[in-house]
Amino acid sequence: MAELLNVKPTRMELLNLKRRIQLAKKGHKLLKDKQDALVMEFFTIYDEALQLRRELNLKMKEAFEAIQMAEIELGTLRLKEISLSVKPNREVEILKRNVMGVSVPMIEAESFKRSAVERGYAFVSSSARVDTAAEKFEEVLDLAVRLAEVEETLKRLAKEIEVTKRRVNALEYIIIPRMEATVKFIKQRLDEMERENFFRLKRVKALIAARG
Repeated sequence: MAELLNVKPTRMELLNLKRRIQLAKKGHKLLKDKQDALVMEFFTIYDEALQLRRELNLKMKEAFEAIQMAEIELGTLRLKEISLSVKPNREVEILKRNVMGVSVPMIEAESFKRSAVERGYAFVSSSARVDTAAEKFEEVLDLAVRLAEVEETLKRLAKEIEVTKRRVNALEYIIIPRMEATVKFIKQRLDEMERENFFRLKRVKALIAARG
């Protein structure tokens, strides 16, 4: 109410407020549409993330089973020696892309799958079980990179949805109602002023008529 008392009850102020309400309502609709689109995009990517997580869990299980079999066959010491001769994996490059106005990561990386020669360890000192274990862990890396990209995208979309939701609610429940209440207040004050002017004018006419 204190804010209403500070408003000048003029027709110019009334017109300005009405224009601001129209703009606020347009902005509210645009933000609401953006929020709905973000939510749809979020759940589309969320389904992909769930699928990737299930695949990753399965691949990790297979990879650890494979490395256990290789360890049983070659022994822990020999397996460690082979692992030390493995060449580093290819590097990944983290870029950015735009999803519904939100900047999200895009990981550029070739598949981590390699041949035994590319891995760097010697055939004679290794075995087929080591190759299998290596393949399984390379599959894990491929999925992990993809999942990291998707889950970070989800985090950023969720944050943007929350920010957009707060703006939508602020416009819908605070800003627009407050401006509409101010418009109502100005209209009431203008009506009161018109009535006061009418009675004042009527009184002046009555005084003039009495003197005549």
